[in-house]
Amino acid sequence: MSTAPRKRLTPEEYLAIETASEFRHEFFDGEMFAMSGGSLWHNLVKDNFAFAIRNALEGRGCYVLTSDQRVKVDATGLYTYPDVVVFCEKPRFEDDVHYSLTNPRVIIEVLSDSTEAYNRGRKFAHYRTLPSLQEYLLVAQDHVSVERFVRQADDDTWTLTAVTNPNGSVALASLDATVAVSAIYAGVEFPPSQKPRP
Repeated sequence: MSTAPRKRLTPEEYLAIETASEFRHEFFDGEMFAMSGGSLWHNLVKDNFAFAIRNALEGRGCYVLTSDQRVKVDATGLYTYPDVVVFCEKPRFEDDVHYSLTNPRVIIEVLSDSTEAYNRGRKFAHYRTLPSLQEYLLVAQDHVSVERFVRQADDDTWTLTAVTNPNGSVALASLDATVAVSAIYAGVEFPPSQKPRP
């Protein structure tokens, strides 16, 4: 067994590998991490939410992208693929090929057992350094729960609003839009113990 330290990649090396790769990888501090595909329910929640936001913003100059859009966090060097990204200003990219977006306004991550701690902790810490980011949402896939963190005027404070009512709605203040919880979870089958009550 080799004890030699693994070679750390430069961002340029990562991007060259990623461009030729069949699969998506997150990159931070010289290391690449394979991103696994989501479950059916994960993908359904992600696509439902993106579709609902897209409908709410139609004709308003905002764009909603899903997990194939790479985001670069300039301040920390993280490259990642959020589940849903919304931007309304002219898109800014790290390069001339429009691969790594740097100015998302809203980011949404759908939680799974393997990603929940990371999305709540270190990943959110990375995202908070994005000057353009106004709202960060964490969405459960196995029960009704949408947590919305909103950046406050001092730029360092984020307030949390949680929606757990299946008949409720999620207000996206930075987009001046509202999405029904029922639209986010349309078609999703919860485990028997987690089925929402009418």
